[in-house]
Amino acid sequence: MPVKKLQEGKSIVGTMVRMVKNPAVAWMAYHAGLDYIMLDLEHGPYTMETVDDIFKVGRALGLGCFVRVPELSRGYVSRIMDAGATGVMVPMLESAEEARRLVAWSKYAPLGSRGFGGVGGHTSYAVIGPEATATFMARSNSETLAIAQIETRRAIEEVDAIAATPGIDALLIGPNDLAISLGCAGDLMGDVLDKAIGKVAAAAKRHGKIFGMHAPDGLLERWIPQGCTLIMSNLDASILAAGLKAISTKHKSRRSDHGV
Repeated sequence: MPVKKLQEGKSIVGTMVRMVKNPAVAWMAYHAGLDYIMLDLEHGPYTMETVDDIFKVGRALGLGCFVRVPELSRGYVSRIMDAGATGVMVPMLESAEEARRLVAWSKYAPLGSRGFGGVGGHTSYAVIGPEATATFMARSNSETLAIAQIETRRAIEEVDAIAATPGIDALLIGPNDLAISLGCAGDLMGDVLDKAIGKVAAAAKRHGKIFGMHAPDGLLERWIPQGCTLIMSNLDASILAAGLKAISTKHKSRRSDHGV
């Protein structure tokens, strides 16, 4: 399973899905060899029902089912987990207190205080009876990820405290917003951003947390050798746009070559 691979120090590769609502996107990711998809509720239009439908397929395939929620709130975090997510990421998380709230709402006791629902996407629709509750809760805590997205100047200043928070599993860089916050918008390969990312990588290593990034290939190639194991590349809308552009460019060029 993808989460276990990360815990063993291995890398996993996935992409962000913001536009496609058909549950077949999980099948397509699986057949493409990806380890996970991350549904984007921060910038995308997904409902809880859509998340649940896509993850019915994803969980059956053993695909990592991650979500970026719009904001840090119990209503999003806990419901996303009950819809079948195996990882939840909060954007622009900036403090240890926010990290503790993420853990509280995404993890069961004793790590957190997530409410227990005995059947749903999170149980793959098996009924969890009272006799199995404690075992299920412990297993769920170990098989799901609480991911802090680090993408502001304040988060960099507080990253050591965030990483030290019990129950936080991963720190993931959002380079575009981080560069904007640091005053170097668009300069993803410059020294300012490089130094900030280095602080996150060091904090993750120091506290035994997973280090991840959603970034262009150049930035990923810079940091994968430095311990980035939660690798997220591209976006469904961009992948589709590039494919359409390739068809247009290829066949319009041929038409021109033949004088059509």
